[in-house]
Amino acid sequence: MQVEQFVEASAQRFPDKVALVCNQRRLSYREVDDASNCLARALIDAGLRRGERVAINLDNSVETVLAIFATLKAGGVFMVLNPTMKADKLAFILNNSRASVLFIHDRRQAVLREIWPTTPHTRTFISVGPAPGDQLDDSKRVLSLDRLLEGPRTSSKPENRCIDIDLAALIYTSGSTGTPKGVMLTHLNIVSAATSITAYLENTPHDIIFNVLPLSFDYGLYQVLMAFKVGGTLILERSSTYPHAVLQTLVGERVTGFPIVPTISAILLQMDLRKYDLSCLRYVTSTGAALPTKHIVELRAAMPHVTVYSMYGLTECKRVSYLPPDQIGIRPTSVGKGMPNEEVYIVDERGNRLSSGVGELVIRGSNVMKGYWEMPEETARVLKPGPLPCEKVLYSGDLFRMDEEGYLHFIGRKDDIIKTRGEKVSPREVENVLYELPGISEAAVVGVADDVLGEAIKAIVALTPGAKLTGRDILRHCAQRLEDFMVPELVDIRPSLPKTSSGKIAKNELNGAVAH
Repeated sequence: MQVEQFVEASAQRFPDKVALVCNQRRLSYREVDDASNCLARALIDAGLRRGERVAINLDNSVETVLAIFATLKAGGVFMVLNPTMKADKLAFILNNSRASVLFIHDRRQAVLREIWPTTPHTRTFISVGPAPGDQLDDSKRVLSLDRLLEGPRTSSKPENRCIDIDLAALIYTSGSTGTPKGVMLTHLNIVSAATSITAYLENTPHDIIFNVLPLSFDYGLYQVLMAFKVGGTLILERSSTYPHAVLQTLVGERVTGFPIVPTISAILLQMDLRKYDLSCLRYVTSTGAALPTKHIVELRAAMPHVTVYSMYGLTECKRVSYLPPDQIGIRPTSVGKGMPNEEVYIVDERGNRLSSGVGELVIRGSNVMKGYWEMPEETARVLKPGPLPCEKVLYSGDLFRMDEEGYLHFIGRKDDIIKTRGEKVSPREVENVLYELPGISEAAVVGVADDVLGEAIKAIVALTPGAKLTGRDILRHCAQRLEDFMVPELVDIRPSLPKTSSGKIAKNELNGAVAH
């Protein structure tokens, strides 16, 4: 099965049912399927070939959903990128993936004009909104998405020869070196993950899922894929900034499923949830960072009829585990056991399998990625031989305690990647930006526990003699150079940073840093 068949099968079963609600627009499954067929043919006419990568640098919108399914129908590989991504990082990903097409919003024309001279592989730019012209130079052109969608609508899709082991998506995630890594996911990987998750969530065509998470975040992306797989309805919003509006949507749209991260639960729990009729809400899910036990207790008290799913996952395999709802009151700190059609276990430092205790989590399953895009050494570091001949299993890099009943409890990460707001942040990438600011002589970035963010990003710096930088200056510089979720929450300015015997900054001695 291929991922685009999610929308095609649902369009056959429920052609007139509302599939997508976004920005006052309500599209049926037939409309989504026909529009994505139209856009797929336009991509092919523009020269997209089987297996080529298509970057989608848009926010949560109808256009993003259409671009995803159109890319798949045309035989391409989609990449949803954060809409606040800076020009240099966007150019890196376009060049690294050799993407041939970029969808970008017209309000980012300045970014577009900055990157096109340095992205030789990207031949076609598709603008959401007015296009500045049909030609950038002899080899590149900008097309208007609105005009492309004015083409003839038909239920017939373009010929697509992809099979389930072909790539469907590249999801770029921060690496320990500071260089983004492209997680390669096949159709089989995505279908397997979506099938397992919808099985334990017991999703049906009657579900109405409300997603405020960015589609560049795999947790948000899968809300689209899973809703369309089961023939449900997806309510898509850009953010959860206004909690009253979020709660009004939950009530007005009779939402049954609501995926959140700790940031959202912290905001909602400041509201009096008893004032809202949430009787249709069936479940709440949380992953990306551990949902604080306090939040679990308060959510269950405020909405006793709602099932709360605490989960754990990795971009490299989408989802790993979930805690069965009947266990959340018994072991609220656990992220449960492996999801259906998957095996998980822990190993010691030598790779020996442990029946209990603390060890690195290992994942077996058809949801495990094919590897990192053109990074064989990084791939070999996490995909290692498994129990069966010629098999590769995923070493998570995360330490867990497994209790005697087989339930998993997160301990910590083997590397220093920071998980904040449901996103992975490489300290190295933030440190590189800090070092660009004149006046900073030393910089280190660490994650500190935070009930709302999962982890808050803390920058600890030492200044050059005579420098007059303040914490506000440093934060302003970071906001100009980094995506919003990568900007530090805390800044500490010190005379110097502690060092190891080899001269490296000793990050393990920085935990006591004070914010300024």
